[in-house]
Amino acid sequence: MADHEHDLALVAEATDRLLTAVAKLPEAALPGPSRLPGWTRGHVLAHLARNADALVNVLAGRPMYADAAARDADIERDAPRPLAAHLADLRDSSRRFLEAAAVPGDPGRTVTLRNGVTDRASRVPFRRLIEVELHHVDLGIGYDLEDLSAEFTDREIDFLARRFSGHPEVPSLLLVAADGREWRTGSTDGPWLRIAGPAPALLGWLAGRSDASALDTGGSPVPALPPL
Repeated sequence: MADHEHDLALVAEATDRLLTAVAKLPEAALPGPSRLPGWTRGHVLAHLARNADALVNVLAGRPMYADAAARDADIERDAPRPLAAHLADLRDSSRRFLEAAAVPGDPGRTVTLRNGVTDRASRVPFRRLIEVELHHVDLGIGYDLEDLSAEFTDREIDFLARRFSGHPEVPSLLLVAADGREWRTGSTDGPWLRIAGPAPALLGWLAGRSDASALDTGGSPVPALPPL
């Protein structure tokens, strides 16, 4: 079960780490390409700020975004801003999220995210942590999958394994980390395909952040995963 206060502390730490790293970037780095196809680093930072405000909407019972077009337009609008504007916006929007998430309420209540996805309110801080940590990696500024904490990596593999569980486009998969920890996901009909490797490599593949070159399938082809 999610520990709301613990996860909020992790979000605050991850945000501070991100802001410290971004503040060291030269202005010319922002229009450079991120690791996400079609997005500059400015797009990634704009998305992170708008996602924080979107999750405030979720916690307040409002739609996460007005619609997909408005979400995309806000990111395109904010992406070209100078570094100082990105930093101020990300700092302020992150503060608004942390304040909203700290307000006492029923942690077990159901909240609605994008595309009709629902979850418990207690899990929203971890969803924000995923955004901050993975998009820090996406910036391509020296923070990589291997730098993510073991706690975060294991929890995100858990999260993604549940997300793909029973998915009609994903075969039966047995994921095995180097420490022997296992996750099952995909179809419940065998045979199970065993995919083994370091936990960061498993996370990177599941999250669409890396290929499967560091994973061992015993010679079987690695299946393509549907987009998140």
